[in-house]
Amino acid sequence: MVKKLAGAERDQALAGLPDWSPVQGRDAISRSYRFGDFAQAFAFMTKVAEIAEEMDHHPEWFNVYNRIDVTLSTHDAGGLTRLDIDLAVQMDELAEGEPATD
Repeated sequence: MVKKLAGAERDQALAGLPDWSPVQGRDAISRSYRFGDFAQAFAFMTKVAEIAEEMDHHPEWFNVYNRIDVTLSTHDAGGLTRLDIDLAVQMDELAEGEPATD
């Protein structure tokens, strides 16, 4: 079982994810992504789904048209773990290769 991140290890991991924010009321992080259109957003979700399956670690997400809202937390550990950080990093790397909108 993976363990929750705490202390300096947690602070250092979160420092590497400047676009992610803590979720109020729970031990989780969230981020919104915006893409040029629905097809680009869905393609991103498909790529993330493949990574998540390999990791056996799945995001909570919500999609409307070109926006994807993601929350990461490891339910088995009761909070934020290295799995969440690793998935967030991979999602950010994938998103860099996709056209985004503001």
